[in-house]
Amino acid sequence: MLQAEKWSIDSAIKDAKSITAQWNPSNLDLIDGVKVKEVKNVIKNNGFLTEIYRQDWELDNLTVDQIFQVSLLPGGISAWHAHEVTTDRIFVNTGLIKVVLYDARPESPTYGQINEFRCGAFRPMLIIVPPRIWHGVQNFTNEHAALLNIVDRAYQYDDPDHWRIPVNSPEIPYTFS
Repeated sequence: MLQAEKWSIDSAIKDAKSITAQWNPSNLDLIDGVKVKEVKNVIKNNGFLTEIYRQDWELDNLTVDQIFQVSLLPGGISAWHAHEVTTDRIFVNTGLIKVVLYDARPESPTYGQINEFRCGAFRPMLIIVPPRIWHGVQNFTNEHAALLNIVDRAYQYDDPDHWRIPVNSPEIPYTFS
């Protein structure tokens, strides 16, 4: 009997399954209330077109009250924040950004769960972040990056629906790297 040829290195570790045949992350169990719509770029003669938000996607039935852009310098992090009543709809429109969500709602079936998305021009997606979900974003590249936020309630200058804790808070079991 022929002996099998050894080709591997002793310290090599086989990768675990990370993506399904439909190109969805295999280990992604969404936090209760979070929705994600991956979209495709439409190649045109002069570039490409990307739909960002459509009501007929039926991801929610909320209004659009304000749209704003957040720009992040290379390596820039904006975390952690949450809203009591406002729903965020996050779409990365320039560069690549990591969007991380944490469910701190004790009554939630996904209490304590983290979702991490890497998205941008190469993998466009709209992420619906319901109220009371802590979230943070990080530009994990050496290039400028930006995201659009399509909120159902405009920022209230006199009484902001915006709560913050430090990026390195021990209350959230996640470290941006």
